Amino acid sequence: MQKRIAILGSTGSIGTQALDVISNSPESFEVEVLTARNNADLLIEQSMRFAPNVVVIGNEDHYEKVKDALVHYPIKVYCGDESISQVVAFDSVDMVLTAMVGFSGLKPTIEAIRAGKEIALANKETLVVAGKLIMEEAARKRVNIIPVDSEHSALFQSLVGEGRNEIEKLILTASGGPFRGRGLDFLENVTPEEALSHPNWSMGPKISIDSATLMNKGLEVIEARWLFGVTPGQIEVVVHPQSIIHSLVQFIDGSIKAQMGLPDMHLPIQYAFSYPERLKSNFERFSFTDYPELTFEQPDTKIFRNLAISYEVLKRGGNWPCIMNAANEVAVEAFLAKKIGFLGIPDVIENTLEKSSFIKAPVLEDYFKSDLQARRVAKEQI
Repeated sequence: MQKRIAILGSTGSIGTQALDVISNSPESFEVEVLTARNNADLLIEQSMRFAPNVVVIGNEDHYEKVKDALVHYPIKVYCGDESISQVVAFDSVDMVLTAMVGFSGLKPTIEAIRAGKEIALANKETLVVAGKLIMEEAARKRVNIIPVDSEHSALFQSLVGEGRNEIEKLILTASGGPFRGRGLDFLENVTPEEALSHPNWSMGPKISIDSATLMNKGLEVIEARWLFGVTPGQIEVVVHPQSIIHSLVQFIDGSIKAQMGLPDMHLPIQYAFSYPERLKSNFERFSFTDYPELTFEQPDTKIFRNLAISYEVLKRGGNWPCIMNAANEVAVEAFLAKKIGFLGIPDVIENTLEKSSFIKAPVLEDYFKSDLQARRVAKEQI
């Protein structure tokens, strides 16, 4: 039987690549739900091609446009954030790919888990903000959360078959972004256009800026803590400019397992969709002769402070990861709008953490309140 998939964020980088995977394996996968926030034109185009049962446009201003364009298609069209959280629970959905960017992915992910849907997780902020709550709910509902991020997919793949074998540490690899090796004098004047030019990966603007500041790697550290049940001290980050080794697991006997491949998100997306099986693909193959050298170095957390901030936030816990995430989203948006400089991003985050209310044991409602407060505090600084 085909696995029926809901793609939350179908017009973004992960969403469009997920549709590539589905189109290459139509006997295995079927599009059931597509959602987008603002890109109505692409959502309409995708809907006409893949004929999902349901389409949701998050921005209600675009509802009439989408509805009118699909009026002659047997597709149900809804709008608004609440609709996104509702459609994931439909009986016709087998798996939910959460490819929405930022805090907005939290509520629909929770609703999908509560409905017993298998999760292909590409929205790292969900676990950053409320990792403990999400993993406890997934365990209670016996729901699989299969990571889509290349680094966490690599860790997940390396752990398959290891059962109860004890992990000594997880090693997350980072490309270093477009400014690897650069000093503060250079970073003080970089433009959004320069920061968006990632050397290896094709990503959306928010994730590209996070990669340039190493915040993306900080978010991944927090996500790994919850996905794999390790302590902050068991997670290491190493810069690997070629992006061929996607991450590694070191076991207590000293053995290390790694997952390798070209920097292409199609493979981890397909693996999440097909797990525990591996499907044949026509993806480009890696060749060692094309990469005669694979190099590694330590990240510079004094220059790229966001990674150090993320470790401190993870160690303190509570609602601090939620506050950090909200402040970062505001700061990145401000940088892209040229309201603050590149080095102003960690300043906004640190000041927001200092000025926001700390909650040691937050419940779900606390995360929404903390997110709103942190955004307000961050915006006051810009």
